[in-house]
Amino acid sequence: MDSLTMRPVARVRTGFESKFGVPRQSGLVPGLRGQVVFEPEFRSPEALRGLEGFSHLWLLWGFSQNRRAGWSPTVRPPRLGGNRRLGVFATRSPFRPNPIGLSCVRLERIELGTPQGPVLHILGADLLDGTPVYDIKPYLPSADCVPEALGGFTDETPRPVLAVDCPPELLEQVPAKDREALLGVLALDPRPAYQHDAERIYGFGFDGLEVHFSVDGQRLRVREIEKK
Repeated sequence: MDSLTMRPVARVRTGFESKFGVPRQSGLVPGLRGQVVFEPEFRSPEALRGLEGFSHLWLLWGFSQNRRAGWSPTVRPPRLGGNRRLGVFATRSPFRPNPIGLSCVRLERIELGTPQGPVLHILGADLLDGTPVYDIKPYLPSADCVPEALGGFTDETPRPVLAVDCPPELLEQVPAKDREALLGVLALDPRPAYQHDAERIYGFGFDGLEVHFSVDGQRLRVREIEKK
């Protein structure tokens, strides 16, 4: 059987230090900021020549915190509450034969001449801080956009959006540039789909802050935001 050895060309920098809170797909929170920082071997500006003309990119990356020795032909998608098994190749589960992910992100700008070489500033990433990137490809509207495409079981399960109550004095602790993104992350309900305990306090790290919240029905209440 053929095999391929890959090495990261870059790593993603985001405000997420753990999986909890990370959007389940790219683009769901358009204002969520991140950076793609290249590994020393790949810091040539020449490798990015022409990329500035594209608005979106495909990132091929590795599930660095979801690696298992074996694999299962079926998984329980969180979108279905973890109660129904589907084939692994019919889902975007991180538990795959090869732990490879694919994300479409917006290219906000390219910053040249930094101490870390060229840096890609992106929006809408669904990635942990430090995620290895194995390749970057431009998004081509003429080839990659299929308006008549079907979404399978995801068309049957509309993505819930919660109403978020966040006291102004707590929101002020978040840098102004990140407030809309944080509210967007919370509105998508970061909890596992099978948890519905209205009394439980959840928490996750976001860009150096610890955010605590509870959910009652379709309303999320931010309880505390504090610096780590």
